[in-house]
Amino acid sequence: MKTIRVAAAVICDDMDHPSRIFATAKGYGEFKGQWEFPGGKIEAGEAAEEALVREIREELDTEIEVGSLIHTIEYDYPAFHLSMDCFLAKVTAGSLTLKEAQAARWLTGSELYEVPWLPADISLIKILEKRMACDVCQSRQKRNFKKWRKRLDSYAT
Repeated sequence: MKTIRVAAAVICDDMDHPSRIFATAKGYGEFKGQWEFPGGKIEAGEAAEEALVREIREELDTEIEVGSLIHTIEYDYPAFHLSMDCFLAKVTAGSLTLKEAQAARWLTGSELYEVPWLPADISLIKILEKRMACDVCQSRQKRNFKKWRKRLDSYAT
């Protein structure tokens, strides 16, 4: 079975504590209308990060900073094997102009399952859901601690 190597960008609002991620719906082909993370094929002699910068520039007219590798997905489609390196990324210039995708959305952790994802992307969604949920929990814990601390301080005076 033929292997296709690709890189995908999980473009987020904050690479340390993402609360929103950017996803696109394919605008063509067999999987038209299904959702994915933008990116594309890694050319011969090209690093995954280089491919990602090039593909995002071509597909979204946007410059990105590529962050850490989140996960490498290995998935068998009927006609090929997909090997997809998935990286966190953030926009450094541009406005995410759709050149190939038919739609796009910024999704919060609670909205991740509101779109029909491509089969290969589902395992990444599960990882992101946990990561984004942890960040939501940490945010709530900080708010609750501040409330608790304020209440405790009121007793001391």
